[in-house]
Amino acid sequence: MGEAITRKNGTLVVPNNPIIPFIEGDGIGKDISSPTHQVIDAAVEKAYGGKRKIEWQEVLAGKKAFEQTGTYLPDETMEVFKKYLVGIKGPLETPVGGGIRSLNVALRQTLDLYVCLRPVRWFKGVPSPVRYPSMVDMHIFRENTEDIYAGIEFMAGEEKTQKFLEFLQNEMGIKSQIRFPESSSFGVKPVSKDGSERLIRAAIQYAIDRKLPSVTLVHKGNIMKFTEGAFKNYGYDLAESEFGNQVFTWRQYQKIEQGKGQLDAKKALDQAKSAGKVIIKDVITDAFLQESLLHPFDHSVIATLNLNGDYVSDQLAAMVGGIGISPGANINYDTGFAIFEATHGTAPNIAGTGKANPSSLLLSGVMMLEYMGWTEAAEHVLDAMEHSFAKRRVTSDLHAMMEGATLLSTTEFTEEVIRNIH
Repeated sequence: MGEAITRKNGTLVVPNNPIIPFIEGDGIGKDISSPTHQVIDAAVEKAYGGKRKIEWQEVLAGKKAFEQTGTYLPDETMEVFKKYLVGIKGPLETPVGGGIRSLNVALRQTLDLYVCLRPVRWFKGVPSPVRYPSMVDMHIFRENTEDIYAGIEFMAGEEKTQKFLEFLQNEMGIKSQIRFPESSSFGVKPVSKDGSERLIRAAIQYAIDRKLPSVTLVHKGNIMKFTEGAFKNYGYDLAESEFGNQVFTWRQYQKIEQGKGQLDAKKALDQAKSAGKVIIKDVITDAFLQESLLHPFDHSVIATLNLNGDYVSDQLAAMVGGIGISPGANINYDTGFAIFEATHGTAPNIAGTGKANPSSLLLSGVMMLEYMGWTEAAEHVLDAMEHSFAKRRVTSDLHAMMEGATLLSTTEFTEEVIRNIH
């Protein structure tokens, strides 16, 4: 019988036979969920010789849930995730019409999964539009609960919108900034100190734990001074007050430069790097999008707000072969709740055709195994997938971009990866 993963004294307690709830997903979700379970099971068997085993438990969400229960996100599903802490999901469609704006957003906000973690790395053999994709190795911490994604919006022409407009004009004195008031819709962008700090704290701790060289705060604080600018300042304040000698911030560098000169500042930076301190720096979002292409090796862990993180994640994914092989996780490091997910869409046009690439969900499964502390099994999956890509034995999406590749169906690719594990 399977057991629940629990949390004690801030640490996950993972039994040898954990119950992992999963959402199959819409569209190609059915095509990629079972292969993911098969590969992970094979890796766990290989790593632990039968001493550990995952018990998979399906829970409903999306179209399948609506057909069986009349609701897209049943309360029972949320209760199961709360009980077992760690789960994994395939892609979900956004329901058409009223109600839930996004099932993915609903899951994140209900469980307060404030970190969207997206590691980006290149696999040898995978085609890339950049010249040196092997230099791309970044870990994106995207704030998941605030910013524009909080969903506070007012549509032009509605009564509430008119009230909001009148409040802005009459109470707040905001008039000339709204160029076309009668036809304007509005969105509110909440960015809190608490929300920013817990995201940045998790990013810095992640860098320290994994001995990664830097954390870059990506923001648009030159324009949005009291939201994104505050995010940057919260990050520097937290790094210096909570992490002390474990980090060296760009703000500290600038203070030394102003007081003692550039040579002393560079010397302090070099000493910090030699001592293994994590360097905390910041970059304006548009400049970062350029820098990540030109100098990807300068950035390791990225901490950013919700909308920026959406853009940054997809650009970096494209640099290493596309979103089809990009994993993702939504995590609350305080409660332990974590849902690992495919980052691509449902692709209903290829569902059931054998063309689906399970790699995004597979790599999300790798992240799940690492989160559970089952790193040996995670390494087996990574090694097996790397061998498959290097031999150019791939599914149709990558086959279309690779010269001399062998086309495999979803099932054949799964079998290939399992063979490489064994």
